[in-house]
Amino acid sequence: MTPRVIPAGQRIRLALLGCGRISRNHFEAIEKLDDVEIVAVCDVVESRAREAGEAQRVPWFTNYEQMLSEVPSDAVVIATPSGLHPQHGILAAKAGRHVVSEKPMGISLAAADALVQACDDNDVHLFVVKQNRLNPPIQLLKRAIERGRFGRIYMANCTVRWTRPQDYYDQAPWRGTWEFDGGAFMNQASHYVDLMQWLVGPVESVMAKTATLARRIEAEDSGVAVLKFRSGALGTIEVTMLTFPKNLEGSITILGEKGTVKIGGTAVNKVEHWTFADYDDDDKLIEQANTSPPTVYGFGHEAYYRNVVSVLRGDARPDTDGRAGRKSLELILGIYESAKTGRDVPLPLRVSL
Repeated sequence: MTPRVIPAGQRIRLALLGCGRISRNHFEAIEKLDDVEIVAVCDVVESRAREAGEAQRVPWFTNYEQMLSEVPSDAVVIATPSGLHPQHGILAAKAGRHVVSEKPMGISLAAADALVQACDDNDVHLFVVKQNRLNPPIQLLKRAIERGRFGRIYMANCTVRWTRPQDYYDQAPWRGTWEFDGGAFMNQASHYVDLMQWLVGPVESVMAKTATLARRIEAEDSGVAVLKFRSGALGTIEVTMLTFPKNLEGSITILGEKGTVKIGGTAVNKVEHWTFADYDDDDKLIEQANTSPPTVYGFGHEAYYRNVVSVLRGDARPDTDGRAGRKSLELILGIYESAKTGRDVPLPLRVSL
């Protein structure tokens, strides 16, 4: 069987679970879409649920299963702590709702696989939010790679130099914990880990070091990883949440035999270097591709939801479904395994991780 198509003209009803920091981006993106509406919100913190419900003018709940049973919806947006994404998504799937999960889709491969299986079993779509893939400069870079403009890719680098003060972690007890969140790689930099494997290709092995240098959290606030891709290319990922005094850089650089590109800014939002041996009409689009988002979340949620709508209408395939979301999770877990053991870790991983 295939998921039910929602015909054009019929409104797409979304319920949202988790009214914290990231929910604002979802609300703002959904407001810009025709025929899409928020019909209910839920959060275990009553004040947050009430505030979001009143702002959206919809019923609000502190009990997730009650929201699922009392308010008809087509999909549930899961914006809860990362470690809870699978169980919340599975409940939605069993209730016949499509699932839109914030990143990462889980913090273990077994839980992520259970979520994928539940969505398959109940004939619903699973979308994993990877909005940075849709940043205009990243789309240009992806096209350049697909067209072979780099020739052979030699090196790739991701740098995430942001800041998260201690009071950020203190705002919620789950932040920075291994059970519900993970550290800088799993949470803040997960989009960048995703970009590395999505743009450059499958990773053969990873070697990593992580550290908790300044924040009072269980997981890491900083780390570095060295990747070997199956193509033979090498890559590095550098991540820290300790940059003084504010977010400095979120970038990706790719070096090939016929091209060099760096997409930088604070959140891969600006083309900082773009040079190729051969001309392409995309070269004229560089300046207009640059954006200046107010936060590191960027503007990608709106584009992501447009794809969700097209998929639910039966007009497109998901930009990032559960199986695609799993790939970046596997690489993050490989980074953690290497940091824990001090060894070079081959991919794919054992599912038990």
